[in-house]
Amino acid sequence: MTANPQSDAATESTAKDRVIIFDTTLRDGEQCPGATMTLEEKLQVADLLDEMGVDVIEAGFPIASNGDFEAVSLVAARMKNASVCGLARAAFKDIDRAAEALKGARRPRIHTFISTSPVHMKWKLQKTPDEVHELVVAQVSRARNHVEDVEWSCEDGTRTEHDFLCKVVESAIRAGATTINIPDTVGYTTPEEYFALIKMVRERVPNSDKAIFSVHCHDDLGMAVANSLAGLRAGARQIECTVNGIGERAGNAAMEEVVMAIQTRGDVLPFASGIKTEMLTRASKLVSAVTSFPVQYNKAVVGRNAFAHESGIHQDGMLKHTQTYEIMTPESVGVKQTSLVMGKHSGRNAFREKLKQLGYQLGDNEFEDAFNRFKDLADRKKVVYDEDIEALVDQEIATAQDRIKLVSLSVIAGTHGPQRATMRLEVDGARVLEEAEGNGPVDAVFNAIKALVPHDAKLELYQVHAVTEGTDAQAEVSVRLSEGGKTVTGRGADPDTLVASAKAYLSALNKLILKREQLHSTAAE
Repeated sequence: MTANPQSDAATESTAKDRVIIFDTTLRDGEQCPGATMTLEEKLQVADLLDEMGVDVIEAGFPIASNGDFEAVSLVAARMKNASVCGLARAAFKDIDRAAEALKGARRPRIHTFISTSPVHMKWKLQKTPDEVHELVVAQVSRARNHVEDVEWSCEDGTRTEHDFLCKVVESAIRAGATTINIPDTVGYTTPEEYFALIKMVRERVPNSDKAIFSVHCHDDLGMAVANSLAGLRAGARQIECTVNGIGERAGNAAMEEVVMAIQTRGDVLPFASGIKTEMLTRASKLVSAVTSFPVQYNKAVVGRNAFAHESGIHQDGMLKHTQTYEIMTPESVGVKQTSLVMGKHSGRNAFREKLKQLGYQLGDNEFEDAFNRFKDLADRKKVVYDEDIEALVDQEIATAQDRIKLVSLSVIAGTHGPQRATMRLEVDGARVLEEAEGNGPVDAVFNAIKALVPHDAKLELYQVHAVTEGTDAQAEVSVRLSEGGKTVTGRGADPDTLVASAKAYLSALNKLILKREQLHSTAAE
């Protein structure tokens, strides 16, 4: 069987300790309400993570649904460098299902977990500590019978009693776990506490040197990255994270922040990762596009304003020396200067080169569709900015597999209502037409969609912002829908705000339909 990638990383002879980057965007990230990805989108993200140097990709939860199983199987077969991991609860059927999904992986890993805190054992599991201890040994042993690389996690580890924590960690390692993850599942701890916890476990557990220790921190109190780095300083050598910090509730530690903190502050964080940092912005944009989760403007490292300077004092300092206000270069994370050279006279070769510069790799059909949309946009705008092209291509990626597509839209609006929208959609290949009135043009557009595709989803968010400056700027619209406890977010971009609104609503509706189908598929098993 292929050697454990962690062992290679842990024994690598470098001036700095090698940190294993474990990305769970496709698993924990997708559990973020509204962040569901299609199979094709998951494969796109996985390919990029593999290319950029992620060590371990947690591809999904195989027992959860047929869709998750298929996603893990296909990611496992495609990855050229990264270890591929499947999550499993403390149940033999979960572990066996994960092993089956990972059969095609060059470097398979099973990640199994069980809760160990008093509150979780009593109320969630309804088991005694002794029963949980027995399950730890059984689940790790079962997983080790399938693969050599086994990760075990003590869910809610930061609220687990220390004596019991040390006991189950020792038993998990003895049963064959090669990685021990001590997660801050509910984002409760502080950096000082987490440092002390990791240090205590490593010192008290007699066989702790037989495993790599991992950290998995949530951001409920805004300390996920700080806690993760504190865990490194205490001896952990794997960080579990997600692109853009997406994940359940307030999210996970953000990969881009962890990686750049290590690279930028090597004086106090003497570690190294294998991530190609120039690809961080590209990864951020892709994940934002496929999940329809916009990145906040002031987001560290990859936010639109991360390298923007508006204050006169700041601008003066930057003109004199960039290091006055920038601790890392935009180029180091893949940010390039905005170019204004693209326009309606630009040809295919120029457009292909521009896409390459922006970090996009499209298939032939995708490229032709994107190029045609670019030419249409160039006819409508005086200047096409890089941000315009990014919004256009992101929209192309996000809607490639949609069952419902916008064909045409016309709206009558003004001071004398009611406003009226006439819309033509393509639904599963068939074209349908509808007119609807509304209390305003956006309401009319959304009512037309409801008439054409009846549903009971509730509109929870409608948000508009301009992609670039100017009155001819593209509008980018975000729409959040909820139905039966499921929440999805869609985005759409177009120079016409009403068209962008329709695209965003349809994007969300397509995701909601996908969620319904996945739910029915799981229920039918």
